[in-house]
Amino acid sequence: MVEAVTSAARTAPGSDRAGAARPAAVTRRVTAAVRRHRADLLVGLAFVALAGWLTHGLWPAPGTRVLSLNPADQTLYEWFLALDARALRGELSLVSDRLNAPDGVNLMANTSVVALGVLLAPVTLAFGAPVTFALLVALNLAGTALAWYLLFTRVLRARPLAAGLGAALCGFGPGMVSQSNGHLHMTAQWLVPVLVWLVVRLLRAADPAGRPDGPDRRRMASSAVGLAAVVAAQVFVGEEVLFLAALTLAVTAVAYGLADRDLLRRAGAGLAGGLLAAAGLALPVLAYPLWVQFAGPQGVADGIFPPAYFSADLVGWTRLSALTVFGDPEAVRLTTGPAEFTTFLGWPLLLVAVGCAVWLGRRAPVVALVAGALAMAALALGPEVMAGGERTGIPGPYALLAGLPVVDGALPTRFALAVLPLAGTVLTLAVHRALGESGRARRIVPVAAGAALLSVFPTPLPTMDRPPLPEFVTGGHWRQCVRPGGVLVPVPAATPQDPWPMRWATATGVAFAMPEGFFIGPYGPDGSATMGTWQRPTSALLADVARRGVAPAVGDRQRRQAARDVEFWHASCVVVTDDTPHAELLRRTLEQLYGRPGVRLADAWTWRF
Repeated sequence: MVEAVTSAARTAPGSDRAGAARPAAVTRRVTAAVRRHRADLLVGLAFVALAGWLTHGLWPAPGTRVLSLNPADQTLYEWFLALDARALRGELSLVSDRLNAPDGVNLMANTSVVALGVLLAPVTLAFGAPVTFALLVALNLAGTALAWYLLFTRVLRARPLAAGLGAALCGFGPGMVSQSNGHLHMTAQWLVPVLVWLVVRLLRAADPAGRPDGPDRRRMASSAVGLAAVVAAQVFVGEEVLFLAALTLAVTAVAYGLADRDLLRRAGAGLAGGLLAAAGLALPVLAYPLWVQFAGPQGVADGIFPPAYFSADLVGWTRLSALTVFGDPEAVRLTTGPAEFTTFLGWPLLLVAVGCAVWLGRRAPVVALVAGALAMAALALGPEVMAGGERTGIPGPYALLAGLPVVDGALPTRFALAVLPLAGTVLTLAVHRALGESGRARRIVPVAAGAALLSVFPTPLPTMDRPPLPEFVTGGHWRQCVRPGGVLVPVPAATPQDPWPMRWATATGVAFAMPEGFFIGPYGPDGSATMGTWQRPTSALLADVARRGVAPAVGDRQRRQAARDVEFWHASCVVVTDDTPHAELLRRTLEQLYGRPGVRLADAWTWRF
């Protein structure tokens, strides 16, 4: 009886009308939401389209293409992404034995973008690490720009046009595009606007002005918890970006407080308390990872690159990046490489940014932004100011920070990356104000800002064909030589200068380990940081054969050393493929070292142990 009544109710005409009305109501709500956020959607699509155009050289088959300006770093990051994807199999560790066997590598001491690798692990497992890498190059640019746009529109209440122009500089400025040549940890900045929003939210909650009950402690607490979560997440995305963001926020906060003493008196203590609370909440989460990084196995406590070398040239600020439509290829001589065009804003953008700051006046937010930009630009000059490629002998402000823990790990030239969002915010404020006026400023300021941004409009990232992998790897023949998790020794072994054999492991999902390789480890004097490790005698001998094509002298001493090195590596298999330079000479050398001929597998000669 109940079933009959229920069936009748389902077939009643009124029931049909109600069921048909539900999809219609959902459609209306979605349509209304699209209309309401039409500008946001258009800006987001524009950012995605621009990012896709800049990275189109890697598509449609990322596995066959590579960034031509920095293929070595791309090789390293793809290996990291393939390793991180093993987290879905329950294999997640901050120290991995899959490289530099048997010592391993400390992932926290390297720019391993663990959070990104784990987040996109399904993509890596389904399509391969090259696809994940290409996606991240594009998504980091578009995501960073969109995050700043949302901050400008929601927090600053800026008009979409103003926010879009400012955010475009934040996400696609010269420094961001140049860092896209292999530095995923530097371009993944989409959490930085969230961090800024939480700090602003905390400050507003701590300000008792206009509140009869005083500061909004509930909002202060939620802001502190959010800050702790974002800081913890950013550590596993890119610590250098977190360090630069924290330093920039500190400088701008101090400048803001000095420019607005009333606000400082009202909310300064609450803001400081909230920041300390956030640090206290983040510390238990980060204590172990940071210990691993600085004091754990294979950890390093210092920076690897000399600050004097990676310093920005003063003249570089006035030049245009070679990776922009109006840029000069000769500008590369003023920097350390095509991935470090961090300061190359050019005269048009500099003059417009300064003009906008002057026009906005001495309001506290503008003072803070200008102070932050000047401080970070000055620190980017390094310990000694260089101009036009020549050392001036004038000490730079960075000299005051040199030698401090953590600071040594940040390259001076990258301090200039913080100038992009600061300048972008100034442009946003200026264009927003101009659009609200009725005089000449309404036309002049937006046009000037747009023209300045066009002067640094980027060109697509240069790419080239990727060398094909040997059939020994792609055909799965490696399984006959080394068990999963065992140690495979490519000949010659991977090095920071030639990390290409690491692609073998990447293609297999890092199913086997390798000795030596491209990484940061404690192999300098007194355990200081170095790039890579020292070569074992047999590894050095084989690398020399591959480089020079000269047959080495192989005697009992070399054979005993070869046996000791295989034992040290815990090697299962030694492999030389046909595409290796001087492959035939290497094969004969290996036969002499191991006293037996190799076994042919596809396009490789192998020796099992």
